[in-house]
This record gives sequence, C-alpha cells and structure tokens, in this order.
Amino acid sequence: MEIRRHEILANGIRQRVLVAGPEDGIPVLLIHGNCSSADFWQPLIRRLPATLRLVAPDLRGYGGTQVAPVDATRGLRVFADDVAALLDEPALFGTADPRPVLVGHSLGGGVAMSLLIGHPDRVAGLLLAAPVSPYGFGGTRDLAGTPTTPDFAGTGGGTAGADFVRRLAAAERGTDARTSPRNVLRTAYVADPASLGEDEELLLDSVLSTATGDDNYPGNSEQTGNWPGMAPGDRGVLNTLAPKHFRIADELVAVSTKPPITWVRGDADVIVSDTSLFDLAYLGQLGVVPGWPGAEACPPQPMIGQTRAVLDRYAAAGGSYREIVLPGCGHSPNIERPAEFVAALLDLV
Repeated sequence: MEIRRHEILANGIRQRVLVAGPEDGIPVLLIHGNCSSADFWQPLIRRLPATLRLVAPDLRGYGGTQVAPVDATRGLRVFADDVAALLDEPALFGTADPRPVLVGHSLGGGVAMSLLIGHPDRVAGLLLAAPVSPYGFGGTRDLAGTPTTPDFAGTGGGTAGADFVRRLAAAERGTDARTSPRNVLRTAYVADPASLGEDEELLLDSVLSTATGDDNYPGNSEQTGNWPGMAPGDRGVLNTLAPKHFRIADELVAVSTKPPITWVRGDADVIVSDTSLFDLAYLGQLGVVPGWPGAEACPPQPMIGQTRAVLDRYAAAGGSYREIVLPGCGHSPNIERPAEFVAALLDLV
C-alpha cells in the first residue's frame, strides 16, 4: 500500500502521521514504542491488506512530530491524549466516528491501554506487542505490583545508559561501541539482527529521531538513599513509564467497555521480560549494577507475570484476551515474525 504523510495540529501540537489504505477501510491505529517512530510500522504496513485504513502517528518528541515537553506526572496519558485527539480528524479517518483496533508496541502498548481507559467507547480491540506491564517498568516486586521502595527507586529517567543517550543525541550510526544506537537496535530490539534485513537503515533512522533531554528522552531523576541511588523525576519519557506515574492495572480491569485483547510477545525479549536486561534489579542480581541489596529487598520485576495476571482479571470481569508467544522472537514481533503478527492482527480485526 502507498504510505502518505500528513501533518495534523491536534491537542496543541503538530503531529506527523503516516496513513495508508482507503478512507472507508477498517480503521487500525498503530502506536510505536520508545526510541522509535511511526516508521517502525512501515515493514508491517507493506504486508497488510488494502481493506484496512492504517493510521500511524509519531508520538511527541519522535519522528516528525513536534518536540514538546513530556509531563511525566500524567504517565502515558500524556501520549494517549495526543493520539486520542487524532480520532476526530477527517483527513485521517473520514467523517465517520471511528472505533479503530489499537496496535501498540512496548511503550505504545501502555499508550493503547491508557487510551482505552480514557475513551472506552472509541476502541474496537487491542493488539499489544511486547507491552510494558500495567504496573509500569521496574520498581515492583510481585504480580500485584507492590512497590519495592516507597519512592520507586531504580526507575525513571536516571536508569538510561548515559553513553547510549549521548550517542543517540549525536545521531551516531556506527558499530564501534556496544552502546551505539545501531548495536542496541541489533541486540535489544530483536533477537536476530538478520531479521532487520533491508529495513535496518529505515529502522535506525526511526531510533535516531528520538528527541533527547530532561523534557523528552530519558527525562530527569531525583536522588534517593534507596538502592541504586536514583528515583523517578517528573519530566521526560522514562518517568512516564515509572510505576510512580504509570499504574493502570485497576483502571484497565474496571473499564466500562471491554474490547478483545490480543497479546503478542517473543520468548527471547530482553526488554520486557521477567529477566529484563533493562531492569536495574535484574542487572543488580547479575552483578552488573553494584550494591544490589538482594532478592528479598529488591527482586527483579515479574513483567510477564504481571501482565498475564491483569489480563486474567480483565477476562474475569467480562473481557477476553489471547496470549500468543513466539519462540525465538525478541522485542519486536512485528519486525521479526511479520507473518504471525499479520495473522494475529487480522484475526482481531
């Protein structure tokens, strides 16, 4: 399908939106993850049938959308409100009142859940691809999302690798350093770098489109006496994911309209995992981050178990969900296993 680009002023910011398919097609809204952009959906869009109306916005501070401050105290609702404002744009969805299927990857999965909570009558279904836990990223110890410390130490803006952020800001494209954006794309976003194929440069461009700084990625942080010495701040992307600001499990279970949910994940994901290499508690357990106070005080976050427990509650409250686990797949099933991902989306549609 031909991919067209629109610029829409919505929710007070200029948003770039990729659009494909006929105006009267079945609406599907694609929400990208952290350190990427709507271009991350391009390989998938090429594989989808022309009966779908595909709308893929760049979130604020990514791709071609305006670099606007991210108020982390609102959690991922700060992004969900931007996306919700697009639902009423005739250039994107025509004059009908759309009820799109939401497809959210990683952080975008949390945005999709937040959009459902805020606008339950505007959503036909959710496909969550390697989504962040409904209890946020890091800093919780069990399936109920119990905080590890009162200030959620070890989460938020201070957890980003400083060298990666520096290289991201400099738009480095090389492979000399383990923390270069290209190497992170090859080793963290996917399980097998060969799955990037001829789209590697497009996807790297998408990663490098990330705006950096305290108001965007990664955000600010606060000092704390709790291990590992930093707690979430109130600005920037990683703080929107911190459980201090993003804890939506109860709201998701209680939502008045419960569309079907499909959860797709890879069993080789190193980002959203019960053994996440981006969870400081797990890195402490491995000895990578010094001073770890032990499993009783600071266990790794059971991200997969938390999501399954919340979706079980969602189903018990009248909703439904399906979990699809792709063996050998990493954090980007839409890139790594496109055939299975397309089938899951078309089943949901």
